[in-house]
Amino acid sequence: MATDLSQTTEAPADHDFSPEEHRRILVILSALMLGMFLAALDQTIVSTALPTIAGDLHDLNHFGWVVTAYLLASTVSTPLWGKLGDLFGRKSFFQLAIVIFLGGSMLSGLSQTMIELIACRAIQGIGAGGLIVGSQAIIGDVIPPRQRGRYMGYFGAVFGLSSVLGPLAGGWFTQHASWRWIFYINVPIGILALFAIATVLHIPRVHVSHKIDLAGLSLLSAGVTLIILLTTFGGQQFAWSSWQIIAMGVGALALLIAFCVVELRVEEPIIPLDLFKIRTFWVASAVSFAIGCTMFGAIIFLPQWLQVVQGASPTTSGLELLPVVTGMLTTFVISGRLVSRTGRYKIFPIMGTFVVGVGLALLSQLSVNTPYYQAALYMLVVGLGLGLVMQVLVVAVQNSVPHARLGTATSTATFFRTIGGAFGVAALGAVFNNRLLAQLRGSKLVGIVNLVKSGSIAANPAQLNKLAPSVKGPVILAFNHSLQDVFLIAVPTAFVAFGLCFLMREAPLRTTAFVAPTSRHDAEDHVELPAL
Repeated sequence: MATDLSQTTEAPADHDFSPEEHRRILVILSALMLGMFLAALDQTIVSTALPTIAGDLHDLNHFGWVVTAYLLASTVSTPLWGKLGDLFGRKSFFQLAIVIFLGGSMLSGLSQTMIELIACRAIQGIGAGGLIVGSQAIIGDVIPPRQRGRYMGYFGAVFGLSSVLGPLAGGWFTQHASWRWIFYINVPIGILALFAIATVLHIPRVHVSHKIDLAGLSLLSAGVTLIILLTTFGGQQFAWSSWQIIAMGVGALALLIAFCVVELRVEEPIIPLDLFKIRTFWVASAVSFAIGCTMFGAIIFLPQWLQVVQGASPTTSGLELLPVVTGMLTTFVISGRLVSRTGRYKIFPIMGTFVVGVGLALLSQLSVNTPYYQAALYMLVVGLGLGLVMQVLVVAVQNSVPHARLGTATSTATFFRTIGGAFGVAALGAVFNNRLLAQLRGSKLVGIVNLVKSGSIAANPAQLNKLAPSVKGPVILAFNHSLQDVFLIAVPTAFVAFGLCFLMREAPLRTTAFVAPTSRHDAEDHVELPAL
């Protein structure tokens, strides 16, 4: 039976921070959340501005890459940021990630062509990968797992609020100022985050003897790039059975196999494969993948239902997603406090994945005549389930590994969730497109098929108002039936995650932190550790 690599097996104690320690942690947490907010906000703020950006830059053919480039760069860079933090210390690399993100933001706002914007969004994505991993790993450094649940809820709040504020801010800036301000607004927030991190976060700088696994990093990056390109192009630019998609799939598989071979041989792998001997780690990674499929793959279609079927504006639809955020915030806080109080965590992802499955089944019942309050209730159920899963999995992973691999383990779990999201978006997007085109052909609306194929209605639902009433009604009905199928097909994935959660081994949560924040003077000292 696999053994746990954790450095401690102490039994949980009924320990809590003193008021002074609690205040200190909240200050550090606030600084980290500013960085996290930057990365999370830019995952959604661009969506409502894409049609305007494509029009201003006179390029409708590549505007989807504005989102894809960001996702690809953040996903590929995630394992590297985790490893670098383990080797050299996390504070300096977190600050570097902010600088890279701000540079990409400024350049994105100044872009004059779509190709320039796509390249600058990739720079943003590289910084975003470091922000997401760095903030979670630093919290793993300074807060013991027994107390971490109550604080990780704040990070969940950042993700939840950004999912609502992003479309709202994107719509407002596009309508009242310029789409370029959706990038410029990052600059003052980022400068504040840099100042806050430099001022309040003082932890010993760690240095280990190191050898960067460049071969493994290159193979992983190339393999993941092909996977995301496959999921982006599949069913859109190329048919799933086309030679291009098959070649991407075969190439990705070959690169990932080669990556595993390299990782087994190198001295310091970018993702140590022996981490997967820890049951909690591999189960949590698998659940993260499944939750990524449902969260990013299914929930991303809710704005389409609100805008296309219900006729909401992009800004209004952002507000109407508040029930999802409310549910997430509620269970983030409740589950986090219960984990800290009881030291038990396995029950929460079990409950959460089940509730997510129920919520998706309810969403599959949405119709053209469904009142908003009923849809809001269904969205609330999904949010309650997600809040029980996401942050608790991070606590479980960080509790199961030694400090020398904290960043690597955190980044790997995040990596699997992101890849799951890419697969979910691709698979459910293919279902949606196929069902929608079949519905339109069945309704003899052949003339509208090309408009739907181009994605222009999905990107700009206001175009529906230009259609004749005899055409608009059947199109809306076709959208609704197709979205019902998307939510229904996502249900089994949630219940697969539910079954996997029972395999998780619940270990006692540590009651001591890996690293205690120090004075500024002490923080300048290097702590020499052996190689990983």
